[in-house]
Amino acid sequence: MGLRNIFIAIVAVFAIGMGAWLSYQLAVPPPTPRSATVLPATAPLPDFALLDQHGNAATRDTFHGQWDLVFFGFTNCPDVCPLTLQALASARKELLESDQDPLPRIVLVSVDPERDTPAVMNAYVSSFSNDILGVTGDLEELQKLTKGLGIFFAKSFAEDGNYSMDHSAAVLVINPEAELHSLFSAPHSIEDFVHDLPILTTGM
Repeated sequence: MGLRNIFIAIVAVFAIGMGAWLSYQLAVPPPTPRSATVLPATAPLPDFALLDQHGNAATRDTFHGQWDLVFFGFTNCPDVCPLTLQALASARKELLESDQDPLPRIVLVSVDPERDTPAVMNAYVSSFSNDILGVTGDLEELQKLTKGLGIFFAKSFAEDGNYSMDHSAAVLVINPEAELHSLFSAPHSIEDFVHDLPILTTGM
């Protein structure tokens, strides 16, 4: 067989292979999240100036460079907050063990900065995982962030004068450009996080 015929045969085999691959791609739809809602367009985080659990500045720039899972709660929360943080921490551990890359960071933003000082936040988030970022600070700065993201929170007073916090229970997915990319609505499950996060962060 001459060189010209060999070249033609190679091109034909390559074309057949590409055709088969394209047919497979068209026949098998890409994976889709089963719980998360992907926004039709990303939304940049507003400017704000808060503190992390170590007393360092936490600003919009803090959310640049990695994927973040952001939950708004408070340390005196009796149920939703600890359950959500435990689910996030467990899901992140599973993703770590399966070599998921990128691996999102978990962030708890306190909606009760009056009681949740950096020291209180540090003790609380470290009880779930050493990899959780805790954010707290001035109420006005917190409101800049929550209003920009559509997060609701308000004090709920008991008859004895003590208070709790009513708040949104969504987990927000922030992309490495510090933009709101998608969100998980409650109720949350470890299985949904493990299934959806690789799709959200890699498209696969």
